[in-house]
Amino acid sequence: MKLAIECCGLRKTYEGKVEALRGLDLEIREGECFGLLGPNGAGKTTAIEILEGLLKPTSGEVRILGHNWQNDARELREWLGISLQETRLADKLTVRETIELFASFYRQPRPTKEVLTELGLAEKSDAWVGRLSGGQRQRLAVATALVANPRILFLDEPTTGLDPQSRRQLWEIIREFQGHGGTVLLTTHYMDEAERLCDRLAIIDYGQIIAAGTPAELINRLGGQHVVEFAVSGNSHETSKGGTQQELWRVLPGVESVRSDDGLVCLTVRQPHVTIPALLEVVSQQGAKLLHLTTRQASLEDVFVRLTGRHLREES
Repeated sequence: MKLAIECCGLRKTYEGKVEALRGLDLEIREGECFGLLGPNGAGKTTAIEILEGLLKPTSGEVRILGHNWQNDARELREWLGISLQETRLADKLTVRETIELFASFYRQPRPTKEVLTELGLAEKSDAWVGRLSGGQRQRLAVATALVANPRILFLDEPTTGLDPQSRRQLWEIIREFQGHGGTVLLTTHYMDEAERLCDRLAIIDYGQIIAAGTPAELINRLGGQHVVEFAVSGNSHETSKGGTQQELWRVLPGVESVRSDDGLVCLTVRQPHVTIPALLEVVSQQGAKLLHLTTRQASLEDVFVRLTGRHLREES
């Protein structure tokens, strides 16, 4: 497939000291929804702003639909729709006036009424932007990107502040845009959103991509398909033989990895029906009491925490 976005050896250094990007390589195919995940300070926003033409890299090459920002800036701006994490719009304009203003920036925009209907804002057409709720403002920000009739859609945390119904409505809009051949670059702090929408994704930390692939591929690389979470009474750090609890759980059959999370012990396992009986036996031998036990499918959240040691929600 043709590449919609590609960058090679992308570096960005601020004031000659702070390295925000350290040789980023990225390829996004036409027609796919690609997710870029990472905690704050990882370099994610810097990378996106360079791709959008808002920031110049220190070094490296960027190509968008086979063109570059140095020679083809006017054409590229016609092809991109951008919804920033914080879009500041004029409070004293109406919703319709705002969309018409953004439509005037492009040679072949979509009809204002069509975009407002698609984003569920038709009833608010004559309302001032300053009187919209947070969720309505977020949908209006996405509408300003879609009115451009873009080939590539940049969405930086587009569902922040939306209620569950509005989130799913926006998911459908993204899928419809993609279904017509559009390419989406998405950042989000919602792991379920990335898992549902993204064909492929990359996790970035300290200015470099540390993992990339489909959601299923990344979960498989975690080393297990299931997570067993539990808590036991007694000392959570030391065993009766002087070892650590993590060492105790790590040697259980079928355990691929162990971590602590909010007072719980989390085991990544392939066969929970083998691990759980062994776990219960060890708890009994230790004279401890099981306070909590759940099992679930491994998720992108587990992948992220294992790779970066941080939850996205802790950084949001």
